[in-house]
Amino acid sequence: MRHLLSTKGLTRDEAVMILDVAEDMADVAGREVKKLPALRGKTVVNLFFEDSTRTRISFEAAAKRLSADVINFSAKGSSVSKGESLKDTAQTLAAMGADAVVVRHQASGAPSVLAQSGWIDAGIVNAGDGTHEHPTQALLDAFTIRRRLHGASARGRDLDGVTVTIVGDILHSRVARSNVWLLTTLGARVHLVAPATLVPLGVGDWPVSVGYDLDDAIAGRPDVVMMLRIQAERMNAAFFPNAREYARQWGLGDERLALLPAASLVMHPGPMNRGLEISAQAADSARSTVLEQVANGVSIRMAVLYLLLSGASEGLG
Repeated sequence: MRHLLSTKGLTRDEAVMILDVAEDMADVAGREVKKLPALRGKTVVNLFFEDSTRTRISFEAAAKRLSADVINFSAKGSSVSKGESLKDTAQTLAAMGADAVVVRHQASGAPSVLAQSGWIDAGIVNAGDGTHEHPTQALLDAFTIRRRLHGASARGRDLDGVTVTIVGDILHSRVARSNVWLLTTLGARVHLVAPATLVPLGVGDWPVSVGYDLDDAIAGRPDVVMMLRIQAERMNAAFFPNAREYARQWGLGDERLALLPAASLVMHPGPMNRGLEISAQAADSARSTVLEQVANGVSIRMAVLYLLLSGASEGLG
């Protein structure tokens, strides 16, 4: 695995392998000394052109637990804010000896440009690009579902037959796109629910079913309900009447939570708008995996960096 730019190109065997390596990394988190020497001498650069707390810290923790050196590069206050191009930034990082670059960028496709440009000879990890993809988020979501459903027997398992309902701002969600490709590759059945204004054009070509009524979706007794954040910062038009109306029709409130099967999981990639797409009770209930997703993110990102930089995945892609 030279780069991780998308979940769309992963095979089922590759995805399961990443999840299995993440199981090994999760075991490390339970030790008194939470470090491995696997990437000692390697340099990982977190190159973030968009604000992020959760993802950047998660990648930083993952790299440090593998004993890599970490450089955090924020576009704000840097030469980028003075007009430096992506090419110049990449060449600067190459001169610093970066072995892997974790990229978050507001432009869809920016990590792919870096990976294919020849400007830098480093493994590129897409940490979210525009409204395109966020592959490690989808991997940590799949890892969380697999662990909850299969427990200690999760290794080697896929998600065959699992039903996942993804609800909310599909149009602007790179998390939704990455999850659609990965979860269906792993055998899950994915159903999207959103206001018609927040369903992307071309969704008919995706391997999903689409609905507009959350109550109908819940009546279908899904194994997983994944709520998405309303991305107001990406909206330049009125996609729904108001916040109260959105919460009433498409929010996972206390009444809808009570109608879900007892074993159903409630997920959210964060940060959450409590009271809008999800109620406090739903977010904090025993069914919620929100905090597990954060913890599992470190294990998944350790697995990705390890497979990228250790040579353990020669010939994988």
